[in-house]
Amino acid sequence: MNKKAMKILNVLIIGYLILALSCQSKDESVTSNENGVDPVTPSFKLPNIDLNHWKVTLPIGNPTEVKPPEILNYATNETLKPFMYNDSIKGALVFHTYPGASTANSNYSRTELREQMVPGSNNTNWTFSQGGTLKGELAMGEITKDANSNYHRTIIMQIHGRLTNAQRDLIGENDNNAPPMLKIYWVNGKVRVKTKVLNNLNATATEMLHTSAWGDDVGYTFPEYVGFDKFSLEVKVTEGRMEVIMNGVSKVYDDIHIEKWGVFENYFKAGNYLVTTDDWARSKVEYYKLEVAH
Repeated sequence: MNKKAMKILNVLIIGYLILALSCQSKDESVTSNENGVDPVTPSFKLPNIDLNHWKVTLPIGNPTEVKPPEILNYATNETLKPFMYNDSIKGALVFHTYPGASTANSNYSRTELREQMVPGSNNTNWTFSQGGTLKGELAMGEITKDANSNYHRTIIMQIHGRLTNAQRDLIGENDNNAPPMLKIYWVNGKVRVKTKVLNNLNATATEMLHTSAWGDDVGYTFPEYVGFDKFSLEVKVTEGRMEVIMNGVSKVYDDIHIEKWGVFENYFKAGNYLVTTDDWARSKVEYYKLEVAH
C-alpha cells in the first residue's frame, strides 16, 4: 500500500473512532440518570386547577377583577401576569399580592379567587342546607415580616356570606355583603381558623341579617407546624355543620351558631388575602390543587 493510501486509511480510522466515542458519550449521558430522563432537560408541570367557576380580585385598580372566560388565559393576560402565574418547576399556581387597592368592606388587599357557580356572575350562590366542599393543596411561598419580626398574616381560604337581593332590601343595605363565616389564615407557619358567632342567640331572622349581629369566635390553631411546606386543606359544609381538615386532622363546628348561619347564602374564596397595610409587605401563596363541589 502506498503512502497516499495509508494516509487516507488513517484519517478514516480516526474519524470512525471519534464518531464511536461521541455516540457512546451520548448514550451514557441518557442512561446514567436512574429515571431514564436526560438530566439536562428540565421537566415542567402545571397546577391541577379549573378556573371556569372562579373570578379573581387584584390589589390594583378599584380594585380590578378578572372573570371567566378571561381568567382562563391568566398565563398570557398582561393584567394578571404580575399577580397570578404558574411556577412550572413546582407545578403551582402562584398568587402574589401586596398592600394596594381594597374592596369597599375591607382595609386589606388581595389576589384572591371568588367562586362563581354561574361563570361571570355573583348572583347564584349556595346555602349550608345545599352544602359544598372546597379542597386544596397549597404552600406559603414567600411572606415578609412585620416590625416585630413576626411574619405577616394572610388568609388562604374563606366561606363568605351573601345577602339575597330580598334580604338586602329588607334591612336597607346598599350592597349584598354579609359577614365571612370562615377565615383560614397562615400565621407564623401554622394554620389558624376563625369563624363567626351570633351575639344574641334570641335575635330574629331579620336581625341576624345585619353584619353587627355577628362577632368573632376565639379561633382555633391546628397544632402542626407547616411552615413553607406543602399541606392539604379541606372545608366541608352541610346543614348545621362545618368541618375544616388540615393534613387529615379535623376541626368540626356543629353548634347553634352554625345552625343560625343557615339564613345566608355563601360562596368559597381561595388565594392570598394579605392582612396588613405595611407598605413593605409582600406575600406569595402557591396552590397546587383546588377543587370545589356542590
